Amino acid sequence: MIKNDVRLGKDVQIFQPDLVNLYGCEIGDGTKIGAFVEIQKKAKVGRNCKISSHTFICEGVTIEDDCFIGHNVTFINDKYPRAVNTDRSLKTEKDWQCTDSVVKRGAAIGSGATIMCGVTIGENSMVGAGAVVVRDVPADMVVAGNPAKVVKSLK
Repeated sequence: MIKNDVRLGKDVQIFQPDLVNLYGCEIGDGTKIGAFVEIQKKAKVGRNCKISSHTFICEGVTIEDDCFIGHNVTFINDKYPRAVNTDRSLKTEKDWQCTDSVVKRGAAIGSGATIMCGVTIGENSMVGAGAVVVRDVPADMVVAGNPAKVVKSLK
């Protein structure tokens, strides 16, 4: 479902739009979005990005231009997730704080990676498939593993 509050740029391609969930987000010109992708409110995806199938991009995530997001990548925006408050009442939107993350221009994130909240993935960097990113990734570096560590430079 693509809600009316989504801001789609020019020439955005959404493969199987009946199998995506987009609401309150912004998608830049020329970006491609695969099936079974969810992009939540206040998330931003830049121009000429590729968002592969089964990916979850939550509120608080900014993906700059020219980025590749592999299949089944998950972003997280809550440092202390809980279903209920201390009084056992169900949490609502006002009961938590969104922690933002940024994927800088030209970065690539491999399939199955998990990106914890509060991190910046540097320009032109690469995150290996299945990595768990818990701290910032420097520009032009490749990280892999759990937790993700620098494995080589791209310069």
